[in-house]
Amino acid sequence: MQFGVFTVSDITPDPTTGRTPTEAQRIQDVLTIAKHAEQVGLDVFAIGEHHNPPFFSSSPTTTLGYLAGVTETLQLSTSTTLITTNDPVKIAEDFAMLQHVAGGRVDLMLGRGNTGPVYPWFGQDIRQGLNLAVENYALLRKLWDTEVVDWEGHFRTPLQGFTSTPRPLDGVAPFVWHGSIRSPEIAEQAAYYGDGFFHNHIFWPASHTKRMVEFYRKRWEHHGHGPAERAIVGLGGQVFMRHNSQDAVREFRPYFDNAPVYGHGPSLEDFTRETPLTVGSPQQVIERTLGFRAYVGDYQRQLFLIDHAGLPLKTVLEQLDLLGEEVVPVLRKEFAALRAPGVPDAPTHASLVAARDAAGTGSPDDTGSAGTQEKEVA
Repeated sequence: MQFGVFTVSDITPDPTTGRTPTEAQRIQDVLTIAKHAEQVGLDVFAIGEHHNPPFFSSSPTTTLGYLAGVTETLQLSTSTTLITTNDPVKIAEDFAMLQHVAGGRVDLMLGRGNTGPVYPWFGQDIRQGLNLAVENYALLRKLWDTEVVDWEGHFRTPLQGFTSTPRPLDGVAPFVWHGSIRSPEIAEQAAYYGDGFFHNHIFWPASHTKRMVEFYRKRWEHHGHGPAERAIVGLGGQVFMRHNSQDAVREFRPYFDNAPVYGHGPSLEDFTRETPLTVGSPQQVIERTLGFRAYVGDYQRQLFLIDHAGLPLKTVLEQLDLLGEEVVPVLRKEFAALRAPGVPDAPTHASLVAARDAAGTGSPDDTGSAGTQEKEVA
């Protein structure tokens, strides 16, 4: 099982000091966070995509490309890449290039985003959001899996004899997670292609997460990829820790109360009771996280949000230290002991290449597929 952190790249005033970091400082801080995540033994760092204040991460692949050069083991991912407003040709090129730069330590999470105005900014209509997600992903898969592409759709100009370059590393495309909080259509898309499904698992109660993951698993099995319990699932989550739980609550409260997403709403106590947000001791985080398995089953990736809402860099690095030293080692051991036989690990480039070779299918360009049949979603 993989453990890591993700950032939404917000630039938010620290409510305890009134200080707002500059864009330059926040960008450097996130690079420091990613490098420290590797140093404390975490597996994954993921960064989101936004094109509006108060967020800075308009170009996740640029950030990940830099991190590829200064890390050795860290899996580099996104949270998310906007499949609706990015050109699939550019996504195919950028992430294949990143694969080569990072030696395969790359996957990506696709999503529709949560900012309505981004659609007209990139010449699209939000009312076509789901249709864009379906068509653009079908094209993205074709660009990675087929060397010479002839294609025609509704939302971009046709392609004739087009080859996306560079080709995916070792002939195997990056693994794709489809991220969603509330859209069963995205869970269906992930299931259809046999891809991973990532539920952000921050704002909604456990009952909602349970329904979404169960739906994905059932549809994954329906589409012929194997037993439902072997589907590839990832979860988000947010934590804040101190060794004394009362200290954690006291310190985090002003950040929660003024957070750009959930601030000025429910109380911290109500929110932690009704959602997976965990504010307390490392042991409480361990117990709460282990409890996720009770309603989603065995899963492959757990990412934590720890740098949101204006938390200073020093505090975030302390959170990473607690994760790496006290929380994740226990979670690794306990989840491994609980995992049912036959449940796969999180996909990596090496495992995808090995699976392709074991199946004897050759390169994707020979078969039109990198592990699943090329499909078009109606």
